Formats: sequence, C-alpha cells, structure tokens
Amino acid sequence: MLDFDNTIVPYTTDIPTDAMAAWLENMKGTEITVCVVSNSKRERVRIFCRKYGIPCITHAKKPFSKGICECLELFQIPAEEAALVGDQIYTDVLGGNCAGVTSILVNAIDNHNIWLKLRHVAEMPFRFAARNRRIK
Repeated sequence: MLDFDNTIVPYTTDIPTDAMAAWLENMKGTEITVCVVSNSKRERVRIFCRKYGIPCITHAKKPFSKGICECLELFQIPAEEAALVGDQIYTDVLGGNCAGVTSILVNAIDNHNIWLKLRHVAEMPFRFAARNRRIK
C-alpha cells in the first residue's frame, strides 16, 4: 500500500518524477501488488491511479484501519504479508501499525507550507528515536 500525497507526488501536482513513474511501471512486472491507500477525498487521486493502472482506496481515514483493511480484503492478503508506505507518522505509520501491517516511513517529497513543516517538526523526536531501526 502506498500513501499518495507527498509519498508518490507532492500535494501541489499530479505529475510524478520520471523515477517514480518508472518505479510504478516496474512494479507491474513483479509479484508485488501495489494499491494507493489515501485519506484524500479529491478526484485527483482516482484520476492518477486510473492513468497509471493502480488500484486505489480513497477516504481511508488513516490512522484508523478502515482503508487499510479494505485493501487487505480486496486483495485477500493477510496483514502480516502487507506493508504501508507513507510520509506521515501520525497517519500512515500509526494506521499501518494499528492494522497489523508493516509500516515504512519515507521522507515527504515537499513540505511546501507551514502546516507540513510544523508536522515534520512534531515528528522529529520519533524519527530520531527510530533512525537505526530496521525491518527484521
């Protein structure tokens, strides 16, 4: 599962970098199923996912497990065999942990406004504490 905004593309555009577009295309040739799980209610997420041939779940309500469980059920994947990649601790990581999936925190693509910058500052102690943590 992939978060959308600031994980695949910035909030300010629907156009991925060439590297991200290539990665999404390459994932289609693997055994790994990719699904966007986003809290967004905007149509831009669905349009992007249709364009790139990626299933998506919007209105996910992370950190609650609604959208994550919906994805697991859709693909008949047990939680212990799934992962959620996202840029926010308080939504993506917490939601993944609560749903029993592996959470993978990535750096936000662009903290372009004061609210995103403040969120990043609020997450810094947790990022610092987890800096040497690895998946076992």
